[in-house]
Amino acid sequence: MSQEVNVMKKFINDPEKVVDDMLEGLLLAHADQLKSVRSDNRALARIDAPVRGKVAIATGGGSGHLPLFLGYVGKGMLDGVTVGDIFASPSSQQMLDVTRAIHGGEGVLYIYGNYGGDVMNFDMAAELADLEGIRVETVVATDDVASMPAGYEHQRRGVAGMFYLYKLAAAKAEQGANLDEVKRIAELANANVRTMGVALTPCILPAVGRPTFTIGEGEMEIGMGIHGEPGIQRGKLESADEVAKSLVTAILADLPIEQGEDVSVLINGLGATPLEELYIIYRTVHKLLEEKGIKIYKRYIGEFATSLEMTGLSVSILRLNDELRELLDAPFHTPFYTQNQL
Repeated sequence: MSQEVNVMKKFINDPEKVVDDMLEGLLLAHADQLKSVRSDNRALARIDAPVRGKVAIATGGGSGHLPLFLGYVGKGMLDGVTVGDIFASPSSQQMLDVTRAIHGGEGVLYIYGNYGGDVMNFDMAAELADLEGIRVETVVATDDVASMPAGYEHQRRGVAGMFYLYKLAAAKAEQGANLDEVKRIAELANANVRTMGVALTPCILPAVGRPTFTIGEGEMEIGMGIHGEPGIQRGKLESADEVAKSLVTAILADLPIEQGEDVSVLINGLGATPLEELYIIYRTVHKLLEEKGIKIYKRYIGEFATSLEMTGLSVSILRLNDELRELLDAPFHTPFYTQNQL
């Protein structure tokens, strides 16, 4: 009797060179929008960087999450990004190099997720930049409700809701605001966005060749992180309506939104969830918010922060005010997403 073997099946060459091959392909495909500022391609900038007289915004993190992080570099969005190995932080030197390349004279804002290696290396890069006379400010994204309870928001992980920090801060920078104002907007976005996710299957790191965790047939895990960090509840797979209700209920318990307020909703696929299923989830999210008298001003549905081929999704809700609503409408153009002026 034959035994089934779990074989990694991916369209790759050398498992150790997945990131390098991906970056080469990305730069070839989007040479009109992106440029490399290091010989190893681990630091990228928008094609017109540095933009003089504008606050520059940089991010970075491990690979395996496309379009996060490098997919958001472009006009109306981020100025630069550093690229780590899969699920691994980029180095402080790489971040310093991209900081130098994008600095247009008005300072640089770092926006990135709350992960130990990133915090350490980005802080070091900021200190080195300061020695060169480049002012750097930092906002760390902490939108993942499941990662820490209320009262410990500053320790939460940054996940798909980070898109809103990028979008809003970048729009403010495009208006010519100074570094303090751009940072304020990023902090305001972070304070008003929450994300909850659910996973159905693990992902496989190419260099390892096996799943990062196991989850039983017919099971799901609420609150799992984008690297496979444990969630807050594992149980039987529920219907789309039940899943959506669980995620929205958790978000609104953490971020009370009053009847009549406007929000933006982001439904994010984790890498292997069909778009059809994301729209089924959106259908329920829309109805739940509508029942509460909460108006969805703008919605985003697709893949914004993935985890290789993980099957799962997340829901992010951003509470809006007049200022954030205007910034949300501003146009941008990146290799993965474009938003035109309304």
